[in-house]
Amino acid sequence: MVDVSAKTETSRVALARGQVVMARETLHLAIEGQAKKGDVFGVARVAGIMAAKKTSDLIPLCHPLPLSNISVEITADESLPGLRVLAEASVTGRTGVEMEALTAVSIACLTIYDMLKAADRGMRIEGVELVEKRGGKSGDWRRAE
Repeated sequence: MVDVSAKTETSRVALARGQVVMARETLHLAIEGQAKKGDVFGVARVAGIMAAKKTSDLIPLCHPLPLSNISVEITADESLPGLRVLAEASVTGRTGVEMEALTAVSIACLTIYDMLKAADRGMRIEGVELVEKRGGKSGDWRRAE
């Protein structure tokens, strides 16, 4: 691990996103709540939140962080077709929360795949990326669109 003990505690926020591309029929199963395993949106949202809280257990050199907030939003997008996942993580601490936001998105996407794989094994998880981060010594950063 990197020694962050000399760093000042500051407010830090990270936003990450990703998507699961699927057949239009599979998307409609999710939207209508007809997936065999149940509520895709609710289960994937909770899985993402739980994953963010466990990031340091999953990624060996990540610091354990006392998250102030983690939110996971999942929205249907007919143009993909598929589901878009957006996660925001925040903390007041000595190191950033980028990995927690990215972990939340990754696990939410994997959960969506798991919940719908009986209907569509050809789904693709795409575009998992950091959108922005705020706070800390290196300052703010936002992905150019």
